Amino acid sequence: MSSKLLGMTEDEARERILSAAEELYYRKGYAAVGMDELRSAAGVSLRRLYALFPAKSDIVAAVLARKHVEWESGLAGAVTDAGDDPRTRLLAVYGYLEDWFCADDFRGCAFINAFGELGGTNPEVAGIVRAHKASFQEYMAGLVAATGAPAALAAQLSILAEGAQSTAAISADPAVAVQARQAAEVLIDAAFART
Repeated sequence: MSSKLLGMTEDEARERILSAAEELYYRKGYAAVGMDELRSAAGVSLRRLYALFPAKSDIVAAVLARKHVEWESGLAGAVTDAGDDPRTRLLAVYGYLEDWFCADDFRGCAFINAFGELGGTNPEVAGIVRAHKASFQEYMAGLVAATGAPAALAAQLSILAEGAQSTAAISADPAVAVQARQAAEVLIDAAFART
């Protein structure tokens, strides 16, 4: 092992492991990636890997925590960049989805993927996924409240965004985001017509 790897700090090793895990899990699936493959991709010893993450579920939880921060930061940035108009800010969510769906490495929502693979057998993963999805719904509720539209619109727009993520992953068609945005416009217009 090179002296550079031996001199790696705990934080550096942790970052290398989590970066490798995030990429491998997203590309291949959570169940398909073993600890030896992860160790090799991260360039750390198996001993170091287990010292930092005693179980694979610890790595999965840490990866999902990173993905949560990445999602919230990216989404908030897109909404902020949309300006001050509350309706435009709501629709920016679907622009963010379109950009994400167009990424070369898009393979769906990491949380939906984790739940599909591990949610039925790993209550911790199921809880992390539920908390992430609830956080998104709360964020949408705040955006809807800023428009003065009925609160029920938030759940409708959230479901639309969630469905778009699954559909885009399965169909490999980023146009799903445009279709979701068009449907969101109809829902928003109908909500304002009722107020």
